[in-house]
Amino acid sequence: MFILLMFFLFKYVDDLIGKGFEWYIIAELMWYASASNVAMALPLSILLSSIMTFGSLGENYELVAIKSAGISLRKAMQPLLVLIVGLAITSFFFSDYMLPKANLKFGSLLWDIRNKKLSFLIKPGVFNNSIPGYSMRVERKGEGAVDSIYGIMIYDHKSGNGVPKIIMAEKGKMSKTSDGNYLVLNLVDGVRYEEAPSGNSGTYNPRQSLTRMRFKETEVKFDFSSFKDMTRTQEESFKNNAPMLNRKELLHREDSLRKSLDSLGKSIKVNAQYYFKQNTFVKGYTKVKTPAKVIKGKVLDVIPKDRRIQALQSAFDQAEAVKQVLKGQLIDYDFREKERVRAQIEYQRKFTLAASCLLLFFIGAPLGAIIRKGGLGLPVVIAVIFFLIYHILSTVAEKSAKEGSLDPVFGMWTAIIILTPVGVFLTYKATVDSALFDVDYYKQLVLGRFKKKKKTAG
Repeated sequence: MFILLMFFLFKYVDDLIGKGFEWYIIAELMWYASASNVAMALPLSILLSSIMTFGSLGENYELVAIKSAGISLRKAMQPLLVLIVGLAITSFFFSDYMLPKANLKFGSLLWDIRNKKLSFLIKPGVFNNSIPGYSMRVERKGEGAVDSIYGIMIYDHKSGNGVPKIIMAEKGKMSKTSDGNYLVLNLVDGVRYEEAPSGNSGTYNPRQSLTRMRFKETEVKFDFSSFKDMTRTQEESFKNNAPMLNRKELLHREDSLRKSLDSLGKSIKVNAQYYFKQNTFVKGYTKVKTPAKVIKGKVLDVIPKDRRIQALQSAFDQAEAVKQVLKGQLIDYDFREKERVRAQIEYQRKFTLAASCLLLFFIGAPLGAIIRKGGLGLPVVIAVIFFLIYHILSTVAEKSAKEGSLDPVFGMWTAIIILTPVGVFLTYKATVDSALFDVDYYKQLVLGRFKKKKKTAG
């Protein structure tokens, strides 16, 4: 979990640094992130701990003592199996009840952190747009006094006519009001430019009036109240995301999306059929009975030459109209279909977490009994290799399911389906005391074959 949290910090360090957050805000975010990382940390920890445990038992010949007492490996694994089953059941309820709430709080808090306005840190030589309606640049700061700034240029965009007011000053000083709601700039030796339409009449006049005002000293106030604290968004705004719903809510969301997709599909069909007409009458509404005309060759040849251009233009216009009408509806349809697939994926994830705990235990425990090595050396390497295989398979299959290449149910269970025979095979090999990873066994096997070849050759 510590390693995964370090990865999390590396990923979001740009969103956390330089925004003036209190330590408890970052601690709260990491707490919610740790809950969302359980799906990766728990199976890996079970795999690693089972390999280390049975590897240590094999290395210290305790498995040999257990088997010599007439207790099989399967029976020796039963107490740990009960523990793993308990962990799997716990992880299922955790993913169904606790994880959606943690994801909801994590998502809303991360949104607030990413969208929090920067603390008003003025960097020399860079335009700062942190304050709404203003753009500010200074050449240098902090010379002589901490709050002093030099070479100031301020663009005021609050007029609303698209023409900013410009304030330029040689130097100034920053300060706050006593309540902390306003940032005050005391500017010295500067000029203010304002541009406005000439005259007050409502008629258009291309001539503009430019007003230039010089000052020895002036004061500019900026609203600083929005920079004091981070406002928290209502969590209900994120409630419709699939990772933040439990099984019951996911089923309800999938059913709602399925019904809306059916309604949208019927609407698209009706809109498309409207453009398939016979002259000005919709097909099926005319009472004139005429025999069907069989057209041989190109349809365009049937139309008189003097009306072909008009027919082609009409067909092109209708095709463009159909395209424009259906384009927006098809985008909406694809979006809802993807949301429905995500709901199915998250529903299956509630079960795959528990199943992955059982699967990786039946891979790790036999591996430890076979390699007979404990500690943090070889067991860690083997655990990481098997977990990477599991993680890559599950990630690729999940991405394929989201893109529509795989069925969502099959995609979420692909890694478990592929690795289950591996777990069965390793459990069987460990039960019969197979030297599957014993280098000396393979070395003796190769040397024995060479000796046989020499004897037959002699």
